[in-house]
Amino acid sequence: MKIIMVGGGKVGEVLCAELATDANDIVLIEKNPEKLDRMINKFDITGLVGNGASYDALVEAGAETADMFIAVTEKDEINIIASILAKKLGVTYTVARVRNPEYSMQLQFVRESLGISLLINPDLSAARDIARNFNYSSALSVESLAGNRVSLIGLEIKGNSPLVGAELKDLRTTFGGILVCVIQRNGESFIPDGSTSIESGDIIYITGAYEDVSPFLDVLHKQSKPIKSTFIVGGGRIAHYLLNLLNRSGIKSKVLETNLERCENLSVDFPYAEIIHADGTDHDILEEEMLSEYDSFVSLTGIDEENIVLSAFAQQCGVEKVVTKMSRTGILKVLRNIDLQSIVSPKQLVASEIIQFVKSRANTEGSNVEALYRIADNQVEALQFRINHGSRICDKPLSDLPLKSDMLIAYILRGQELIYPDGSDQLQPHDRVIVITTDKSLDDIDDILA
Repeated sequence: MKIIMVGGGKVGEVLCAELATDANDIVLIEKNPEKLDRMINKFDITGLVGNGASYDALVEAGAETADMFIAVTEKDEINIIASILAKKLGVTYTVARVRNPEYSMQLQFVRESLGISLLINPDLSAARDIARNFNYSSALSVESLAGNRVSLIGLEIKGNSPLVGAELKDLRTTFGGILVCVIQRNGESFIPDGSTSIESGDIIYITGAYEDVSPFLDVLHKQSKPIKSTFIVGGGRIAHYLLNLLNRSGIKSKVLETNLERCENLSVDFPYAEIIHADGTDHDILEEEMLSEYDSFVSLTGIDEENIVLSAFAQQCGVEKVVTKMSRTGILKVLRNIDLQSIVSPKQLVASEIIQFVKSRANTEGSNVEALYRIADNQVEALQFRINHGSRICDKPLSDLPLKSDMLIAYILRGQELIYPDGSDQLQPHDRVIVITTDKSLDDIDDILA
């Protein structure tokens, strides 16, 4: 697939790292020559210095013969204009990143009227991710699969957990609707089997229907009272989207923001929220505003280091659910002694959504990717495939299939029926199947075969 990308920032770098494979020919358009040189030297791509919204630059990049165009600069208008031009030049699929709430309120109208295949908003995606995390206060991360019928939840196993020492085959016997599909141990992730035992300090990722997950967490004494209030530091775009979502869930919100104009705008847009014009990085102010009385805390400043310190302070104050926004997640590898709970990275979220879109369009004739989720520090993918006629895995017992290692078929969705498969189950055309894997090269369901 020939892909033209505009913007070599953090999102562009993640996309190049993921998409620069033998199957893809990537051309990067970047205004900064030094940044472009660094990207070309780091990844297997070509590029040119220029403005992505320039007709001449797009023609030079080969837009007339490109399959995919992705605009991820910091400016919404450039991304939209560049995508429109690319579409007019003949690019099959166009993707634009937009962040302005005024555009995001009419995403579907803008997308359809301008002919852009996918408009994606990292701040809105981050707000939705945070809101999902609030559904399970003890979870490190929460994803919704199979049309929101299945949860994929990350949990930390403490030393006093009743799961320590348990083998997964025994766990499945006790909790039939719960499957431990990934274990992260000492920074490494793997797909366990029935003989695997859970150890203290593990981070496990479980899947299950919503009606099975809550009882499981209750038995483990991991599920606490529902979140009814949240304390937010930073009143930017993510807070704007998040306040809307929290209000629908009946969660009381307080926001601390240093910018007076932002405070005034938030107060007008969200009269039901408590907006405070104050420095949320000042610990004395946090104590004065009764941080310890809130069920949850979200640090949304523009500086990663501030967010880390604020989250650590909130944990010290006894706040049960703490969410930290991070742009540079690599910094956590240096700060190993900082034990953060839930981490949200808008740039990683938008990159995952774009990669899902690219994978789904790269294989339009086979059993293509319908949804993609990244878990366990992006070491593991959960992919949803739709099975088409002609697939090599159809009408054969799963136990007879020569699956690759570190591969798990978690669920089969057949019409409205959710199936927890065993070795005797068979996949059929039109099934939707969720695969958990450490292999990031899957584009078709047949790729799971060895």
